[in-house]
Amino acid sequence: MFVCNELACRRYVFLADALSKVTWLHSTGHSDTHSVVNAGIKPITLVLSACTGIDDIAEAITLLELNNWDLVAAINGVIPQENGILQRRVNQVQATPAAPPAAPAVASSSSSAFCPALPSRHIVERQPRMLNFRVEYRQRTVEVVIEEGSVVGEIKQILETELQVPVSKMQLKGWKSGDLSDSVVLQSLHLPKNNSLYVLTPEITPTASTSQNSVLQESLNQNFLLVISHREAQRDYNLNFPGSRTIQEVKRNVSDLINIPVRHQQWEGWPASASDSMTLAASGISYPCHHLSVCRRSSPANTREPTEECADVHMVSDSEGDDFEDASEFGVDESEMFGMGTSTGCRKAPLMPENTENEVDALLHFTAEFTTRYGECHPVFFIGTLEAASQEAFYGKARDRKLLAIYLHNDESVLGNVFCSQMMCADSIVSYLSQNFITWAWDVTKEANKARLLTMCTRHFGSVVAQTIRTYKTDQFPLLLIVMGKRTSNEVLNVIQGNTTVDELMMRLMGAMEIFTAQQQEDIKDEDEREAREMVKREQDEAYQLSLEADRKKREAQEREQAEQLRLQQIQKEADDEKEAIRLSLEHALPPEPAEEGGEPISKLRIRTPSGEFLVRRFLGSTKLQVLFDFVASKGYPWEDFKLLTTFPRRNITQLDPASSLLEAKLFPQETLFLEAKE
Repeated sequence: MFVCNELACRRYVFLADALSKVTWLHSTGHSDTHSVVNAGIKPITLVLSACTGIDDIAEAITLLELNNWDLVAAINGVIPQENGILQRRVNQVQATPAAPPAAPAVASSSSSAFCPALPSRHIVERQPRMLNFRVEYRQRTVEVVIEEGSVVGEIKQILETELQVPVSKMQLKGWKSGDLSDSVVLQSLHLPKNNSLYVLTPEITPTASTSQNSVLQESLNQNFLLVISHREAQRDYNLNFPGSRTIQEVKRNVSDLINIPVRHQQWEGWPASASDSMTLAASGISYPCHHLSVCRRSSPANTREPTEECADVHMVSDSEGDDFEDASEFGVDESEMFGMGTSTGCRKAPLMPENTENEVDALLHFTAEFTTRYGECHPVFFIGTLEAASQEAFYGKARDRKLLAIYLHNDESVLGNVFCSQMMCADSIVSYLSQNFITWAWDVTKEANKARLLTMCTRHFGSVVAQTIRTYKTDQFPLLLIVMGKRTSNEVLNVIQGNTTVDELMMRLMGAMEIFTAQQQEDIKDEDEREAREMVKREQDEAYQLSLEADRKKREAQEREQAEQLRLQQIQKEADDEKEAIRLSLEHALPPEPAEEGGEPISKLRIRTPSGEFLVRRFLGSTKLQVLFDFVASKGYPWEDFKLLTTFPRRNITQLDPASSLLEAKLFPQETLFLEAKE
């Protein structure tokens, strides 16, 4: 703002002289304006006039009063200094001890006694400094531009007009120095040019529009069920989307299912006022369920329709969706962008036919269709039943055993094609599965095939595994179950869902392999010891045959007898294992024991076993007798082999209807029973 360096230097020299006089005045008790004027010396106003060009003394005094007689703040408010030159200079002058003026008589002279008169061409016209305030109130934002010399109350008056909120009920927050009164001058706060504030009105309840905004915000967190009918395929999709998802994003996701790019989709069911940029919550669709229909828009210029219609389903991110859709318009096939080929037909054939009678034929069809979709580079799927795959993986020599990987596919999941093309067909995954796993696959898209799989899993792995598979939703498929064979049962080590990455998939496969390797080493050690023992035994048998040929037949008979005993023992062991499995299953299925003090009637039963021990447990009075029978069976006394009797009068409880309750059977509130083996 200075015209030249000469003028700046002259102002600095005068500023130092004036400040020394101000220091002297304050030291002598002249602290107010009248004292300064009465003393005949007007150093502060003269400094302000010399540095800013303000010739009106009254205006200078008013400006100083607005800044609480802070000279630096007043000067900077009128002429903002670059790089803090004036501020540093003033600090240096204030830090220097000032001598009192030699003679007060000098004060009677004009201002030119302290600063030579400057030509009018050196005086620069000053411009008021403007401050920008961005004020937020509930769902509104108001921009306020005001002079730096204004007070806080003037901002509130502007906001009163814009927001229709009385100043008396308005609290202006966001000041760095804390809450301010309405009379504070903005210039004294040394604010930057751009500022942010917010308004609070605790005495004013939210308006109807604010309530609507709150409802809209709440609806953004809700899930909308969209029932989308694909008219050409005559197929319905039930898809869940959050309210924050836009219509454009929904169309992109649906294009993965119906193989129709967004630009070729023709929809029915969206509200007339809805646009693609709207969220589902703001579009006006029905909650919680809304019905829509979609088909391909007919266009004579669409020469790539057969190829695009047959393109494989892929997941694309929101940021990449537009790029992928535009690619086909420039002659780039969507499938080529993923490095995949497309089938020649217009619709993908299912990986597995529905209600197939032969599992081998179903898996052959699965492998052939999988190869057609995703290429030759994929895991080698075991062709055979699940039982045969388990035998191949678990029941060979310990060194030859492998983990069993069960791949479960679902064509209705949007993750299916991504998982197959990018994970299952990755070279590293294919190589690792081929070396360390027996991979068996099944398609659960059709309900009949899914039911058949659950039956097979229940038979080979137990009901817990089948129930686990049943709990997974469609959009969580595909699944990859990692199963390890153990001495007594098979264990599911891990269930890998479709929403994973190649690195995470490889890490989880390697983690399962570490567990399997540790178990395999123990099995190999046991097997080697057993083979060593068998080798010693064979050598002893050979020596015995050479030396005692006459006793050969007798020994053979003994061996046959031992083999028969081993067979009987094995049969007995299997029967015991089966009973134990049934017992554990019954034990897990029992309802929890109720507390002694509850709202429902409690029956406390003491059951005396044949060995003299007592089984004590509480049951709800409404509990069925079948639960009591299952409890007794879980303790090793199945009702097929034992009968449950009351003491007096003697009654055979096992002959009663298992569906009747303990109250109906008069086993309340407590009863002593005893077990007796059936003849």
